[in-house]
Amino acid sequence: MGQIITGDKTWVYGYDTEMKRQSSQWKSADSPRPKKVCQVRSKVKVMLIVSFDMEGIVHYEYIPQGQTVNQQFYLQVLKRLRLAVSCKRPQKRAAGAWAPHHNNVPAHTAHSIQVFLASHGIPVFQQPPYYPDMAPCDFWLFPQLKTVLKGKRFEDIDAIKKNVTSTLNTITKDSFKKCFQQWQDCWKQCVSSQGEYFENY
Repeated sequence: MGQIITGDKTWVYGYDTEMKRQSSQWKSADSPRPKKVCQVRSKVKVMLIVSFDMEGIVHYEYIPQGQTVNQQFYLQVLKRLRLAVSCKRPQKRAAGAWAPHHNNVPAHTAHSIQVFLASHGIPVFQQPPYYPDMAPCDFWLFPQLKTVLKGKRFEDIDAIKKNVTSTLNTITKDSFKKCFQQWQDCWKQCVSSQGEYFENY
């Protein structure tokens, strides 16, 4: 588990509607029902791509506006990730000392990506194709990040970036360790169900 560096990308919005729990209000039985204005996500948004291991965030960046995450762009991301690993996790500099975990979208499985990883002796930790929500970003990091940001308004992309970065920096090392433990529990549950779909990891 110590070798794995998992990651993914997600949109972060200038305004994302509150969850029902966040918008709930205490009312007496005789109080009128509160009026709710229908709200939608803001059009101001930025895409975050982040990678982390059991110790914490290894690398993150914000994708430029209008940039498609194709194999050419993802190759550059991997190069920056490799440099970040060398700087932040010097014990993983040797070939085979770390393994990226990403999903199976074409940009991640392209020939150029495989050639780059193989040329640097970097093995890939495979993601099961039919269990996308078993990835740590999907079941843990992104929900945790967005729960903090929901209901808050940010006027521009710089404000979004500032608050996302601040939120990422507040996540403790112990929380990352617990996430990886939860991930292992997911695997055990998947094995015990013999590959059948189940909810609530």
